[in-house]
Amino acid sequence: MKRRSLNRREFLKRAGIVTGGAMAMMALDPITSFARNNDGNKPSENLMTYRTQHGSGEKVSLLGFGMMRLPRDNQELVNQLVDYAIAHGVNYFDTAPMYGRGLNEEITGNALCRHPRDKYFVATKMSNYDQKYWTLEGAKQMYEDSFKKLRVDYIDYYLLHGVGQNGMEALENRFLKNGLLDFLVKEREAGRIRHLGFSYHGDVRVFDWLIDHNDKYHWDFVQIQMNFLDWRHASLEKGGWKVDADAEYLYNKLAKAGIQAVIMEPFRGGALSKMAQEHIDKLKAMRPNDTVARWAFRWVSSHPNILTTLSGMNVMEHLIENVATHSPLEPCTAAENELLESIADAMVGIPTVPCTACAYCMPCPYGVDIPGNFGFYNDAMNNKLLPLPEKSNPNYSKQQAEFAKQYREHFKAEVRANQCMDCEECLKKCPQGIRIPNQLARINDILRGR
Repeated sequence: MKRRSLNRREFLKRAGIVTGGAMAMMALDPITSFARNNDGNKPSENLMTYRTQHGSGEKVSLLGFGMMRLPRDNQELVNQLVDYAIAHGVNYFDTAPMYGRGLNEEITGNALCRHPRDKYFVATKMSNYDQKYWTLEGAKQMYEDSFKKLRVDYIDYYLLHGVGQNGMEALENRFLKNGLLDFLVKEREAGRIRHLGFSYHGDVRVFDWLIDHNDKYHWDFVQIQMNFLDWRHASLEKGGWKVDADAEYLYNKLAKAGIQAVIMEPFRGGALSKMAQEHIDKLKAMRPNDTVARWAFRWVSSHPNILTTLSGMNVMEHLIENVATHSPLEPCTAAENELLESIADAMVGIPTVPCTACAYCMPCPYGVDIPGNFGFYNDAMNNKLLPLPEKSNPNYSKQQAEFAKQYREHFKAEVRANQCMDCEECLKKCPQGIRIPNQLARINDILRGR
C-alpha cells in the first residue's frame, strides 16, 4: 500500500499550481462524467461528475451528501432527500455518531438501507471526544454501534473525527496511547473499513504530524475545511503557532503526499450567502443566474485533488441546485477566480465571527443560542448595520439602537447573548477555535444601554 513519492514536476502537475495573483486553480483531469441507470428499470439521465478514488478505482460523486444538518424527527423527508440524491448520481453520504444528538447515523442508515448496497458509499467517524471513549474498549463500542445504526457490515470511509482540536495531547489520548489507531488500521486490513482517513480542525501541528507519518498509516483520504474565503484567510495565531491553517496550505500538502481531499464547509455553513450585497452584486454582474452557493461549490469542486465536496442539505431546493451544479461541473474560469479572490480579500476586513453553524457547541448549559447569535451579528456586520469604524462613526448610535431593536425582536430573552455565564463548556467543542464567550461579549457591548 506504500505510495511512491512525487517529484516536483509530478506534484505541480497533479496539484495544478499556478503562479501569479489568481488563486491556484487547475485543470479537471481526472474527472469522469457518465450516465447510468439509477433504479434498475427506468433509465434516468445522470450527468453527475465523478472522481476516481486512487486506491480502489471507485467512482465517487463530486457532490457528497453531508447528513449532519438533517432533521432528527422527520425520517420521511430524509428518505425523500436520499432517494433524489441517489437517483441523480450522488453516492457519498457522510455522518457521525455525534450528529443529530446521537440520532444521525440511525436516520442515515434507515434511508440508505432501502437502496442496493452498491449504490452508495457511507462515511462515518470515531467521535470519541468524551473521555469515556478514550479507552480502547469504549471506542470499540462506538465503532461497533456505527455498524448497527447504519445497517452495514462494512464502512466505506472511516475517519478519526476532528483531529487537531486541543492539540497533540488530544490526539495521543484519543487515538495513540490506547492503541485505537492501530486497531482501525487492522480493521481496514480485515475489510470492515474500506478507506481510512481523518477530519481536521485546529492545531496544524497535528495535521502535519499525521501527514508526515503517512508511510505508517497510509491515509486513503483526509477531510478539510475549504472555501474561497478560507483558502488564504483561515490562519489564526495562538501562542506562536497556527490554528486552522489556510486551506491552500492543507490542500497543497495533501496533493504533494498523493492523498485525496474530502471537503467540508464549502459554503462555510451558509455564511458565504450572507456576504455584503456589494459582493453579491459583483457575482451577479458576471453570472446573473447563479446563486452565491453555486459560485462557492464551483470554486471548490474545480480543484482536481478533491474526491468529493460535502454539502449539508436539509431541504429539497438546496439538493436540487447542488446536484445541478455538479451535473456536470462547470469549472471556474481565471476571471471568476480573480473575482472571488478579490471578494475574499475584502471580506477579511469585516470583523465577523467565523461560525459555520455546525452547532457542536450546543446545547449551551445556560440556554444561549450560540450559532443564532453569531449569525445575527454577522448579518448586521455584512449589511453594514454596524459599519466600521464602529463608535467613531457619527451614525453609530443610531445604528446601534436599530441593531438592539431588531435583536430583541428576533431573540427570546432566554437565548440571548447576555445569558452566557463564561462557563467555557463550549470552547473545547468548537472546531473553529472560536473564543465563544468573548464573541458573545462583543454582542453584549453593542446592546449595553439600549
